[in-house]
Amino acid sequence: MSDHHPTTFPTERFKAFVDAVVAIAMTLLILPLLEAVSDAAGEGETTGRFFHEHAGQLLSFGLSFVLIAVFWMGHHRQYRDIERITTPLLWINVAWMATIVWLPVPTAMLGQLDADPLQAVVYIGTLILTQVTTLGGWVYVARHRDLGSASSDAIRGGIAGDLAAIALFGAALVIAVSIPATGYAGLLILLLNGPLSRVFDRLARRRGQAGAPSRPE
Repeated sequence: MSDHHPTTFPTERFKAFVDAVVAIAMTLLILPLLEAVSDAAGEGETTGRFFHEHAGQLLSFGLSFVLIAVFWMGHHRQYRDIERITTPLLWINVAWMATIVWLPVPTAMLGQLDADPLQAVVYIGTLILTQVTTLGGWVYVARHRDLGSASSDAIRGGIAGDLAAIALFGAALVIAVSIPATGYAGLLILLLNGPLSRVFDRLARRRGQAGAPSRPE
Protein backbone atom coordinates (compact mmCIF):
# COMPACT_ATOMS: atom_id res chain seq x y z
CA MET A 1 0.00 0.00 0.00
CA SER A 2 1.41 3.38 -0.96
CA ASP A 3 0.15 6.88 -0.19
CA HIS A 4 1.30 10.34 -1.19
CA HIS A 5 2.87 12.16 1.73
CA PRO A 6 2.87 15.97 1.41
CA THR A 7 5.03 16.40 4.52
CA THR A 8 8.12 14.26 4.88
CA PHE A 9 11.47 14.75 6.56
CA PRO A 10 14.94 13.53 5.59
CA THR A 11 16.24 10.67 7.69
CA GLU A 12 19.69 12.08 8.49
CA ARG A 13 18.66 14.41 11.33
CA PHE A 14 16.04 11.94 12.52
CA LYS A 15 18.59 9.14 12.90
CA ALA A 16 21.13 11.48 14.52
CA PHE A 17 18.48 12.61 17.01
CA VAL A 18 17.56 9.02 17.88
CA ASP A 19 21.23 8.14 18.35
CA ALA A 20 21.69 11.10 20.70
CA VAL A 21 18.63 10.19 22.77
CA VAL A 22 19.78 6.58 23.11
CA ALA A 23 23.30 7.65 24.08
CA ILE A 24 21.96 9.98 26.78
CA ALA A 25 19.63 7.28 28.15
CA MET A 26 22.49 4.77 28.33
CA THR A 27 24.63 7.35 30.13
CA LEU A 28 21.87 8.10 32.65
CA LEU A 29 21.91 4.45 33.71
CA ILE A 30 25.29 4.92 35.40
CA LEU A 31 24.35 7.96 37.50
CA PRO A 32 22.85 6.04 40.45
CA LEU A 33 26.04 3.97 40.66
CA LEU A 34 28.20 7.10 40.68
CA GLU A 35 26.14 8.46 43.56
CA ALA A 36 26.46 5.12 45.34
CA VAL A 37 30.25 5.26 44.99
CA SER A 38 30.29 8.73 46.54
CA ASP A 39 28.11 7.57 49.43
CA ALA A 40 30.29 4.48 49.96
CA ALA A 41 33.44 6.59 50.00
CA GLY A 42 31.92 8.91 52.60
CA GLU A 43 31.10 5.92 54.80
CA GLY A 44 34.58 4.43 54.40
CA GLU A 45 33.43 1.27 52.62
CA THR A 46 35.94 -0.98 50.88
CA THR A 47 35.74 -1.82 47.19
CA GLY A 48 34.74 -5.40 47.94
CA ARG A 49 31.97 -4.28 50.27
CA PHE A 50 30.72 -1.81 47.66
CA PHE A 51 30.38 -4.55 45.05
CA HIS A 52 28.62 -6.78 47.58
CA GLU A 53 26.21 -4.11 48.84
CA HIS A 54 25.36 -2.80 45.38
CA ALA A 55 25.22 -6.05 43.42
CA GLY A 56 21.59 -5.37 42.56
CA GLN A 57 22.40 -1.96 41.12
CA LEU A 58 25.27 -3.35 39.09
CA LEU A 59 23.07 -6.13 37.71
CA SER A 60 20.22 -3.77 36.82
CA PHE A 61 22.68 -1.38 35.13
CA GLY A 62 24.17 -4.18 33.02
CA LEU A 63 20.75 -5.60 32.11
CA SER A 64 19.26 -2.27 31.03
CA PHE A 65 22.44 -1.22 29.20
CA VAL A 66 22.35 -4.39 27.11
CA LEU A 67 18.61 -4.08 26.46
CA ILE A 68 18.89 -0.47 25.27
CA ALA A 69 21.81 -1.49 23.03
CA VAL A 70 19.69 -4.28 21.54
CA PHE A 71 16.76 -1.91 21.02
CA TRP A 72 19.06 0.60 19.30
CA MET A 73 20.53 -2.04 16.98
CA GLY A 74 17.02 -3.18 16.07
CA HIS A 75 16.00 0.44 15.39
CA HIS A 76 19.05 0.89 13.16
CA ARG A 77 18.13 -2.17 11.10
CA GLN A 78 14.49 -1.08 10.94
CA TYR A 79 15.22 2.36 9.46
CA ARG A 80 18.28 1.44 7.40
CA ASP A 81 16.29 1.41 4.16
CA ILE A 82 13.85 4.19 5.05
CA GLU A 83 14.51 7.32 3.01
CA ARG A 84 11.76 9.65 4.26
CA ILE A 85 9.97 10.17 7.57
CA THR A 86 6.37 11.35 7.82
CA THR A 87 4.85 13.16 10.77
CA PRO A 88 2.94 10.07 12.03
CA LEU A 89 6.07 7.93 11.77
CA LEU A 90 8.02 10.63 13.58
CA TRP A 91 5.54 10.56 16.47
CA ILE A 92 5.73 6.77 16.61
CA ASN A 93 9.46 7.18 17.11
CA VAL A 94 8.97 9.92 19.69
CA ALA A 95 6.91 7.39 21.67
CA TRP A 96 9.71 4.83 21.20
CA MET A 97 12.29 7.31 22.47
CA ALA A 98 10.08 8.13 25.47
CA THR A 99 10.23 4.50 26.59
CA ILE A 100 14.02 4.49 26.17
CA VAL A 101 14.46 7.70 28.17
CA TRP A 102 12.12 6.40 30.90
CA LEU A 103 13.96 3.08 31.30
CA PRO A 104 16.68 4.48 33.64
CA VAL A 105 13.94 5.25 36.20
CA PRO A 106 12.64 1.66 36.64
CA THR A 107 16.27 0.53 36.38
CA ALA A 108 17.10 2.64 39.44
CA MET A 109 14.05 1.18 41.20
CA LEU A 110 15.21 -2.32 40.33
CA GLY A 111 18.63 -1.71 41.81
CA GLN A 112 17.70 0.24 44.95
CA LEU A 113 14.18 -0.68 46.08
CA ASP A 114 12.90 -3.93 47.51
CA ALA A 115 11.38 -6.10 44.80
CA ASP A 116 7.59 -6.11 44.52
CA PRO A 117 5.06 -6.97 41.79
CA LEU A 118 4.48 -3.33 40.80
CA GLN A 119 8.21 -2.87 40.23
CA ALA A 120 8.16 -5.77 37.78
CA VAL A 121 5.14 -4.29 36.02
CA VAL A 122 6.88 -0.93 35.65
CA TYR A 123 10.20 -2.35 34.45
CA ILE A 124 9.05 -5.12 32.12
CA GLY A 125 6.02 -3.08 31.10
CA THR A 126 8.41 -0.40 29.82
CA LEU A 127 10.21 -3.01 27.73
CA ILE A 128 6.90 -4.18 26.31
CA LEU A 129 5.97 -0.62 25.35
CA THR A 130 9.31 -0.23 23.59
CA GLN A 131 8.54 -3.29 21.49
CA VAL A 132 4.97 -2.14 20.83
CA THR A 133 6.19 1.19 19.43
CA THR A 134 8.78 -0.64 17.33
CA LEU A 135 6.00 -2.86 16.00
CA GLY A 136 3.96 0.27 15.25
CA GLY A 137 6.80 1.55 13.11
CA TRP A 138 7.00 -1.69 11.14
CA VAL A 139 3.24 -1.74 10.54
CA TYR A 140 3.30 1.88 9.37
CA VAL A 141 6.19 1.20 6.98
CA ALA A 142 4.36 -1.87 5.66
CA ARG A 143 1.36 0.31 4.79
CA HIS A 144 3.49 3.08 3.26
CA ARG A 145 6.06 1.28 1.13
CA ASP A 146 6.98 4.45 -0.79
CA LEU A 147 8.92 5.75 2.21
CA GLY A 148 11.89 3.55 1.44
CA SER A 149 13.21 0.39 -0.14
CA ALA A 150 12.68 -2.09 2.69
CA SER A 151 11.84 -5.50 1.26
CA SER A 152 8.69 -7.44 2.08
CA ASP A 153 10.81 -10.11 3.75
CA ALA A 154 12.52 -7.53 5.98
CA ILE A 155 9.21 -5.96 7.01
CA ARG A 156 7.57 -9.31 7.66
CA GLY A 157 10.60 -10.47 9.65
CA GLY A 158 10.59 -7.27 11.68
CA ILE A 159 6.93 -7.63 12.54
CA ALA A 160 7.42 -11.30 13.45
CA GLY A 161 10.39 -10.45 15.66
CA ASP A 162 8.49 -7.75 17.53
CA LEU A 163 5.45 -9.97 18.06
CA ALA A 164 7.73 -12.69 19.42
CA ALA A 165 9.50 -10.24 21.75
CA ILE A 166 6.19 -8.84 23.04
CA ALA A 167 4.92 -12.36 23.74
CA LEU A 168 8.14 -13.31 25.56
CA PHE A 169 8.29 -10.09 27.57
CA GLY A 170 4.68 -10.74 28.54
CA ALA A 171 5.58 -14.25 29.67
CA ALA A 172 8.54 -12.87 31.66
CA LEU A 173 6.21 -10.37 33.34
CA VAL A 174 3.79 -13.13 34.34
CA ILE A 175 6.68 -15.13 35.80
CA ALA A 176 8.08 -12.14 37.71
CA VAL A 177 4.69 -11.23 39.19
CA SER A 178 3.44 -14.74 39.97
CA ILE A 179 6.77 -16.14 41.23
CA PRO A 180 8.56 -13.18 42.90
CA ALA A 181 11.37 -15.42 44.17
CA THR A 182 12.64 -15.81 40.61
CA GLY A 183 13.33 -12.08 40.38
CA TYR A 184 13.94 -11.12 36.77
CA ALA A 185 15.37 -14.48 35.75
CA GLY A 186 12.24 -14.90 33.66
CA LEU A 187 13.77 -12.48 31.16
CA LEU A 188 16.04 -15.34 30.12
CA ILE A 189 13.04 -16.57 28.16
CA LEU A 190 14.02 -13.92 25.60
CA LEU A 191 16.65 -16.38 24.41
CA LEU A 192 13.75 -18.02 22.58
CA ASN A 193 13.14 -14.87 20.54
CA GLY A 194 14.96 -16.18 17.46
CA PRO A 195 13.09 -19.49 17.19
CA LEU A 196 9.72 -17.90 17.99
CA SER A 197 10.33 -15.12 15.46
CA ARG A 198 10.96 -17.72 12.78
CA VAL A 199 7.73 -19.49 13.69
CA PHE A 200 5.74 -16.24 13.39
CA ASP A 201 7.53 -15.43 10.12
CA ARG A 202 6.62 -18.81 8.61
CA LEU A 203 3.01 -18.41 9.70
CA ALA A 204 2.84 -14.94 8.13
CA ARG A 205 4.43 -16.27 4.93
CA ARG A 206 1.93 -19.12 4.68
CA ARG A 207 -0.96 -16.75 5.36
CA GLY A 208 0.27 -14.47 2.59
CA GLN A 209 0.58 -17.36 0.16
CA ALA A 210 -2.88 -18.62 1.06
CA GLY A 211 -4.36 -15.19 0.50
CA ALA A 212 -2.57 -14.59 -2.81
CA PRO A 213 -4.77 -14.94 -5.90
CA SER A 214 -4.10 -18.06 -7.90
CA ARG A 215 -2.61 -17.66 -11.36
CA PRO A 216 -4.84 -18.64 -14.31
CA GLU A 217 -3.81 -21.73 -16.18
